[in-house]
Amino acid sequence: MNNPILLFDGVCNLCDTSVHFIIDRNPKKNLRFASLQSDKGQELLNKFNLSTENFDSMVLVVGDKYYTKSSAALKVSQSMSLPWPLLSIFIFIPKIIRDSAYSLVARNRYNWFGKQELCRVPTPELRERFLG
Repeated sequence: MNNPILLFDGVCNLCDTSVHFIIDRNPKKNLRFASLQSDKGQELLNKFNLSTENFDSMVLVVGDKYYTKSSAALKVSQSMSLPWPLLSIFIFIPKIIRDSAYSLVARNRYNWFGKQELCRVPTPELRERFLG
């Protein structure tokens, strides 16, 4: 993956924690990040005709392609240090099953993990990896 962009729900505590988990395990530092609510996030959602209001999935943008839900998560795992790339074996599970599990968590993420009022501002050392 060549400088992919991961779009995430910037007010979701689970999503925020996941982004920092990924950052800590992305040795090439090639992943960039933008919240779905940001100008860049909205621009990319519009480009791919995805919803700009109902955020039920992270979106991984790689060039002119995008991945959502479990496919995005499994693709992201490939950019992480071991053992996380091993999760990509689950790509062989039918997408409908993978995405059903993903959607269950996505529907309940605010109830289970909470929600922030605003997107958190990244630290100065991480700012270059976040797009506005």
